[in-house]
Amino acid sequence: MSAGAGGLAGAANRIITRGFDGRWDQLEAMQLPAASAVAVGDNHDAARAVWAAATGDLEVLVASRSRLTPDLAEGLRDAGLAVVDGDRVDAPTTARDATPGRVWLLTSGSTGRPKQVAHTLASLTTVAGDQPRRTWLCPYAHGAYAWWQVVTLSIAHPGQDVLFIEPDELDTWPARALEVGVTAASGTPTFWRQALYRDPDSVAALPLEQVTLGGEPVDQAILTRLTEMFPAARVSWIYASSEAGATIAVHDGRAGFPQEWLGREMEGRATLTVDDGELLIASPKRGEGIDRVLRTGDRVEVVDGRVLITGRIASDEINVGGAKASASAVRDVLQAHPAVAWASVRGRKAPIVGSMVTADVVLSGEATTAELTAWCSERLPDYSVPRRVRFLDQIPIKETLKSDV
Repeated sequence: MSAGAGGLAGAANRIITRGFDGRWDQLEAMQLPAASAVAVGDNHDAARAVWAAATGDLEVLVASRSRLTPDLAEGLRDAGLAVVDGDRVDAPTTARDATPGRVWLLTSGSTGRPKQVAHTLASLTTVAGDQPRRTWLCPYAHGAYAWWQVVTLSIAHPGQDVLFIEPDELDTWPARALEVGVTAASGTPTFWRQALYRDPDSVAALPLEQVTLGGEPVDQAILTRLTEMFPAARVSWIYASSEAGATIAVHDGRAGFPQEWLGREMEGRATLTVDDGELLIASPKRGEGIDRVLRTGDRVEVVDGRVLITGRIASDEINVGGAKASASAVRDVLQAHPAVAWASVRGRKAPIVGSMVTADVVLSGEATTAELTAWCSERLPDYSVPRRVRFLDQIPIKETLKSDV
């Protein structure tokens, strides 16, 4: 199995999981059937499964144990994968030959039951060329697309060390990252907001050279804060999905991407178009069997020469008395308030108008409902102003590093 053009060039890279600090080629590879779905409880076992696949040319799916529910495990066995959980191996119920080198990913399931998308280590390796030496923080869920991006970077390129963070370490990761010497970190906007809300001084102490965001809509407020906190770092946001692969990378510290990128055709890069406000992507890094032109389901707006990805079409629109309020637009306005660390916006059924806009907010400073309402009134049409604001004590976050509200 080839991990991009470099193969296993990064095998000597240092990887740090709970209970292990060594190199990829020092891992004890799992003994796996030729086609396996591996349920893992931590990053050490996940890395062992990856190393078994990379060196044994297996067909593999790696996922957190919590994600491999009985129903999903049954579906995977029907699809010809053995389900491996520790010492237990449940044989596939459908017999077929393994496809060496295939890597299965589970979609996030945000719009329904998770789907399986097939890749290879080569299609998951999206960084090319020589890379500066870095120690990466990887807080993503085991087997997620973003997790594989960091893993393949470390396998394919020398000098790319990795510190893996478990879900129960999300509150304390800055201290561990400082101890290890992390110089590059990737996470969702919710991940960064939570870290800056809980312990901004510890985050600011990190010697970061690369800061990456992805997995959720990336707004200007969080980009600006990270750019100001790490003036010497490159702050990037990435658009990627299990289906399309990594397709957009922006490094100028601004939300959205330049409008002139629309329709641009370049060898080895995705072609981006917009149809009726929806982002369409033709990606050379797409998963096996994915349409050449993928309808992403993500809403975009063109503002001042930038194409902004605002949120999911299916959940963004709130019908307020016939007017269409954008939940993402309201969220971005709230999160631009200097006292707001995080916000989530949704519609709630209401008499006469059908729905009204409501918001959940976590504060990092002082603000009242009246002050936030006035802030929104100055920047949004009246029908988009939240009529109810609920204040939360903590930023909700799921295993996927996305908000659970």
